[in-house]
Amino acid sequence: MPLFLMTNSISRPTTRAWGAQLVELLGSMRFAVSLLMFICVASIIGTVLQQSQPELTYTDQFGMYWYAVFSKFGVAQVYNTWWFLLIMAFLVVSTSICVIRNAPKMIKDMRSFREYIREGSLRAFPHRFDIQTGQTSATSLAHVRGWLKKEGYAVKEKTDASGTLLAAKKGSANRLGYIFAHSAIVIVCIGGLLDSELPNRLQIWLGHKQPIPDSARYVSDVPESARFSPGNPSFRGNVSIAEGNSSNTGILALSGGQYLQMLPFDIKLNKFIIEYYETNGMPKRFASDVTITDRATGQASNEIIEVNHPFQMHGITLYQSSFHDGGSKVSVNGYPLAGSDTTPFEVSGAVGEQATVTTTLNGQSKNYTLTFDDFKPINVEDLSAPNPGAARPKTFQEDILAVTGSAAGKNDKKLRNIGPSVSYTLTDDRNQSIKFNNYMLPVMLEEAPVFLIGMQVPGDMTFRYVRIPADGKSTVNEFLALRAAFNDKALRLQAATAYAEKNQDGRIDKSVIVQLAERALSVFAADGFVGIDKYVDGEGVPEKDRVPEQLREPMKKILREYLLFSAIELRNLVRERDGQAPIVFDGPDAQAQARWFDLSLRAVSDLTNYPAPMFFQLKTFQHIQASVLQATRSPGKLLVYGGSILLILGVFSMFYIRDRRIWIWVKPGQDDQDSRMMAAMTSQKRTLDFNREFERFRHHFTGNEKA
Repeated sequence: MPLFLMTNSISRPTTRAWGAQLVELLGSMRFAVSLLMFICVASIIGTVLQQSQPELTYTDQFGMYWYAVFSKFGVAQVYNTWWFLLIMAFLVVSTSICVIRNAPKMIKDMRSFREYIREGSLRAFPHRFDIQTGQTSATSLAHVRGWLKKEGYAVKEKTDASGTLLAAKKGSANRLGYIFAHSAIVIVCIGGLLDSELPNRLQIWLGHKQPIPDSARYVSDVPESARFSPGNPSFRGNVSIAEGNSSNTGILALSGGQYLQMLPFDIKLNKFIIEYYETNGMPKRFASDVTITDRATGQASNEIIEVNHPFQMHGITLYQSSFHDGGSKVSVNGYPLAGSDTTPFEVSGAVGEQATVTTTLNGQSKNYTLTFDDFKPINVEDLSAPNPGAARPKTFQEDILAVTGSAAGKNDKKLRNIGPSVSYTLTDDRNQSIKFNNYMLPVMLEEAPVFLIGMQVPGDMTFRYVRIPADGKSTVNEFLALRAAFNDKALRLQAATAYAEKNQDGRIDKSVIVQLAERALSVFAADGFVGIDKYVDGEGVPEKDRVPEQLREPMKKILREYLLFSAIELRNLVRERDGQAPIVFDGPDAQAQARWFDLSLRAVSDLTNYPAPMFFQLKTFQHIQASVLQATRSPGKLLVYGGSILLILGVFSMFYIRDRRIWIWVKPGQDDQDSRMMAAMTSQKRTLDFNREFERFRHHFTGNEKA
């Protein structure tokens, strides 16, 4: 025989053996149980860990290192990871092989009466009895048939020369429970795979689809390779529509990219409906009033889509998912925060749009890009007072007001709607961006009306807010005039001189008071309260001008005192210049004036750390809402429902249908006036109920309590 023929003859059995072993492995119970354990662990992760959140959320929760580890396994979208889908596929194959191999045997055994059993075999059963009936064989057979029929047994008889065998069975449908349960696992897994990202990913891999390019700004710019047809068998995407606009596309987030899902109908958002709770101002109902137009027939219908009330057409279900700003038109006033300029300027735009803002500082112009990020007409926040025993913070870094996010669900909180707010991003000419969030109306905090202007430091997830006190007209004008006066050298000197004139006692020369007061004002204008401490401690001060160490604490106290009283003179100078009466700290409004002045000094100090030379306050707005609908086509949904029902039937059959088998040999005696009965009873599960049933069966024919 040629060598290559000998090689083939040897390799073929080996290949078949490997194939048989592989099928044996896939069809084994241990392999299926192992896969189920992995799926259970993954399901626990997907249940405990909120899915599809931004990376920053997981980084803040786990840290950079562990997030890098977890991201390798795709814990943010565990149900659509390649390894989870692969385990599901293997479980389908494994359980299918198990069903294919065992179902025919179970059905055959279920239908069989096992009438081939011999007399000697009955002696091997633990539940049996052997009696002389004292009746003819015909009478005994009639008695046995009647009892079996009464108990609901199906009977098959077999007669030969030695006698008659009655093979009876009941509860054979118990075997269907195993078939139903295993088939249900296969059906549910197939349904889950159909409703997962697998069908779309297969189209990406096999259809050479590419994500939407960054250069595409409009739907018409999206190439065909980034689109899924309306006939896509399975998808789950979001449709965002602003009021008055229409859309027939959804966005699918797949494999780290975004794709366009075409829909077979047009959706026009006529109006977004939102209702709030009167107690705390939180949304209690939101819905979309839409017009759906079938692109094939042109038929249109008006629908209300809200939570728990979806709309379905062409196998696609539209759910009310969320809402956001749809491009509200806003107008803001810009206020300078650098130098002595107080002239406001106006900027108009819409959410999502950009505008160029130019500011002049120290004679140099600098351009900023202003991007309107978001607008909120209602902000429900927790304005609970802080711990009364806590020390009052004095710096912007410490004075953080946590009013961001929803306050719903908190107990013992002071919830209040504090009005509209605008969020924007300022980007300088070096492409450095910082986010800001400012409120339109003053908020009562610590018994004083203040405007909240917030910033989000890069790398920080929350906003930090500066409290700017509102003046008598509920504006920021008086504060901004005072802030500008701190940066006016001539006004600082005039205020220091006015303070020195009122505080001459002969012990300190007037020029020294003027010099120290002016120095306190200038240092404070540049670096706030912290700047005074740094100045006295000698940071950035020539060595010859530094305060001796033993005099630093008294000097800090003196400068703070001079700052306070010269700042009062500075404020009165500003009011006099603006045609207002000077402030006198006595009378009915003395406490309110003192509180305003205190808040103003703190705000001026905080603004020395503000990362922009201006801030913007909302002036007017036209609110335009947008609705986010989730469009889904779930062909596996019916399979999952059907599989769940089948699983219930299977579990019910296994636990509540009891399999029973009885064999009874009836043999005539020598004179046919007496007959012998040999009987045995068995079941897959020999429980206490089975034992009691056997005793009842034996007692009926023997009349004895024991065999």
